[in-house]
Amino acid sequence: MSVAFTKEEDSEAAAADLPDRPISPHPNLVTAAGLAQLDEELAKARAAYAAAQAGGDVSADRTAMARATRDLRYYGARRASAQLTTPDLALDTVQFGRKVTFEREDGRRQTFAIVGEDEADPAQGSVSYISPLARALLGKSVGDVASVNGAEVEVVAVD
Repeated sequence: MSVAFTKEEDSEAAAADLPDRPISPHPNLVTAAGLAQLDEELAKARAAYAAAQAGGDVSADRTAMARATRDLRYYGARRASAQLTTPDLALDTVQFGRKVTFEREDGRRQTFAIVGEDEADPAQGSVSYISPLARALLGKSVGDVASVNGAEVEVVAVD
């Protein structure tokens, strides 16, 4: 038997045996938009799984089936554990689901929404509630100062 065939088969088997996506030990808090996003990702995972099964010879593309199965497990677990959380708008404090604008020591102003882990995207203006930034700002009001990575930031707006 050729070594080339063994290595190819071994690499295909390794690719098909994808490790599970890690699931956070923190409560799975989500905003309404985050819940909709989880539903969408779960639907995509179900569709990918169905497509991989419908492909006929599953052994021909074990990687697609493994990826679809892994994503289905992950998004199924995240959807099942999701806790829809809405902010108390009567309070003028930084809370889960609200936007906070703060000013850094160098004068830069930044605004972030504090959201769940799966919906966080700092480049799009949202951070996870377990991030150091969010943890430092939660519960603060306009005018309060918080320490973030050794620097001070001042809350200038809560929306």
